[in-house]
Amino acid sequence: MAKIKNLDKAAKRILKAIKHKEPIIIYGDSDMDGVCSVIILKEAIVSAGAENYTVYFPDREIEGYGINKKALSSLTSPALLVVLDCGIGNVKEVDLANKMGFEVLIIDHHEPLNEYPKASIIVDPKQEGDKYPFKEFASVGLVFKLAEQILKISEPLRKSFLELVAMATIADMMPRKEDNEQMILEGMTYLKDSWRPGIQALFSLYDFENFSLMEKIIKVNSSLNIRDIKDDLPVAYRILTESDIKKAEKMAEELLDKGVEKKRMIQEIVKETEQRILMKNENIVFEGDESWDLILLGVAAAVVSKNFKKPVFLYRKYDKNSQGSVRAPDGFNTVEAMKSCSKLLSTYGGHPKASGFKVSNKNLEKFKKCLIKFSEQNI
Repeated sequence: MAKIKNLDKAAKRILKAIKHKEPIIIYGDSDMDGVCSVIILKEAIVSAGAENYTVYFPDREIEGYGINKKALSSLTSPALLVVLDCGIGNVKEVDLANKMGFEVLIIDHHEPLNEYPKASIIVDPKQEGDKYPFKEFASVGLVFKLAEQILKISEPLRKSFLELVAMATIADMMPRKEDNEQMILEGMTYLKDSWRPGIQALFSLYDFENFSLMEKIIKVNSSLNIRDIKDDLPVAYRILTESDIKKAEKMAEELLDKGVEKKRMIQEIVKETEQRILMKNENIVFEGDESWDLILLGVAAAVVSKNFKKPVFLYRKYDKNSQGSVRAPDGFNTVEAMKSCSKLLSTYGGHPKASGFKVSNKNLEKFKKCLIKFSEQNI
């Protein structure tokens, strides 16, 4: 049977680093998929004897998405830099990491762009030459397969990892079929009796309601997937790795309160966006603001896209650059759209229906015109 390209190679390289006590940096995106990927790999390498490791999550508000110069400058090289749920689009940044003495290993599930980064190993089912039949993994599913098949994890740890795989795959809205469906269904059976205090605390918040397990997962994910960073670590990472039930319960209540406020802020962004576009007749929605919270734009864009059946590009405008999230209905490939405008962009990438970008403010209007041109030819 076909294997995921480079998965064996990645596992052997990680095991070699553990054996020789090389420093390992686990670098992940701060959404649920990235957080759960980092937790699984960290706990797997610890079970394999790793001692010399650190975890790092870039702050999207400050550093942007994926590998970036600011993050690399704060990390210590030489080290094996294992990048999870991002990296496939970071060509220049991987070049910089190589020059700084890092060895980069990427495990990602996003669409490859026009050029591949020069990482020592890339695991991405969507890369050229990957013959594994199923392509729609979340990163957490790939990391789980790495941990399960190669690092020889124990059965209790395997069950615990599948809980995280189920939650993160659902949170990342990956298709529930084939490998994903198998992992989700198995993981859901273990969630009911999870040993993780964070999961116990979060699910107990909804025990008084007559929710199904899937409804509880979706509600818990909505609280965890807000990407709040505290003391350099996402709140989701903190609660899912917390070993004290009392602390976990307090964190869960705080997350619930924050979730109510985030929901209000998202509704405001949606309302303002929809008021602006009512007066326009364009194939796409392209709106931004200096006051919008970047980490909320993906959810807001999804709502507007659903309401108007159009591709939606929402961005937070900073002094020199703007960063944004993109959501689109079936039939419009947001990555291909941005590929056609790539000369105007600093970075971009993601999935056909959900992606992100960074653009210089001087190129904003040109970028919009380029997207409109693409949409006229592809809608």
